[in-house]
Amino acid sequence: MNRLSLTLSRGIARVTESALGPYQSAVIRIGFAGTWLLFLLREFPYRQELYGPAGPWGWNLAKELTADNHAFTALLWSDGQLWFECFYLLAILASAALLLGWRTRTASVLFMVGVLSLQNRSVFVGDGGDNVLHLMSFYLVFTRCGQVWSLDARRAAHAQTARARGERVPADRVGPALWAVFGLALLLAAFTGRFDNDWLIPALLWTAWAVLGLWWAVGRWAKSQQPRILLDVVANVLHNGALFVIMAEACLIYATAGWYKIQGSRWQDGTAVYYPLHLDYFSPWPGLADLMSSSGTIMMAVAYGTVMVQVAFPFTLFNRRVKNVLLVLMMTEHAMIAVVLGLPFFSLAMITADAVFLPTPFLRRLGALVARARGRLGRGRPDDRTVPAPRSLDVSPEESPQGRVGFTA
Repeated sequence: MNRLSLTLSRGIARVTESALGPYQSAVIRIGFAGTWLLFLLREFPYRQELYGPAGPWGWNLAKELTADNHAFTALLWSDGQLWFECFYLLAILASAALLLGWRTRTASVLFMVGVLSLQNRSVFVGDGGDNVLHLMSFYLVFTRCGQVWSLDARRAAHAQTARARGERVPADRVGPALWAVFGLALLLAAFTGRFDNDWLIPALLWTAWAVLGLWWAVGRWAKSQQPRILLDVVANVLHNGALFVIMAEACLIYATAGWYKIQGSRWQDGTAVYYPLHLDYFSPWPGLADLMSSSGTIMMAVAYGTVMVQVAFPFTLFNRRVKNVLLVLMMTEHAMIAVVLGLPFFSLAMITADAVFLPTPFLRRLGALVARARGRLGRGRPDDRTVPAPRSLDVSPEESPQGRVGFTA
């Protein structure tokens, strides 16, 4: 009984004391925000046809559909051209802010609003990668994905260094200003009846706004450390739970895809990969597609290998070495899909989802290489010590002290 109690106490402490997987959560933040940002920029000349009020999927049709399925989209708040242009620009800025880790908490909420609004505006636009982005944008709101590799982490490290030297840290004015604008926008949307279609997303937005205000108030006026510790514990639990859901979602995607493939006759006879290579829509490089499909053995090996990897991947999480090998295979496969089939954004979304399983030592070495490259280019000095290394998802994590609660809206 004592051993069971000790195990439970260690597990509870592990979940509540720190936000696990700081590098993994940073990678998926950068990956999904970068994927969506590239998509918005790539489709900028065609934004009217895709999501505009006068596009093929008209405003009235979209309004009728969302009234039936209760999907959230801010683009249906108005059919004006100015509103659409401003919102599309806001979605680009929110993606860039989340990519850089600037005011990560607010940026993650705005990123979710942008993804849901654009995708629910025209549900027939996109591919499987859009579904992944749709889900992950919601989960990212609950993560502390700005612990490392972000402007927020850099600002916190500079503030901590200044306090250690006895210097006065100036009060944050940007965070409260963003919070006030955020609240004003929510009030206008509520009083004008924009939230009448559904309750889930409005409730999440109001909760995020209230939590940000509470976070700032505790950091500013709390006389003891207890409220700060309590907020950190709640944030860590939410982060760890969301990260677990993201990992489970990735496993579920691969497991269901693999088992459905097993039931298909074309996958059973090994010819399923051959046919997409000869569709004009999926052949940006016809010569490369013809070269790959010229060998029946290669086509059969790719088809069977894809099914085996997808079905086996969830079961390999208990063995690091096998898991890492399959990760390389899956990422390579998605990179090939991006080039051969012309689906770059789908592949980027899936590679980002895979990245949540990358080992922490590899990600830290990758970050050190990027820092050294940045130093050589004269943009900064490579210094991996500016941000402490928080606890990782590995079995033997590195401990790090948690910083004070601050307002990083």
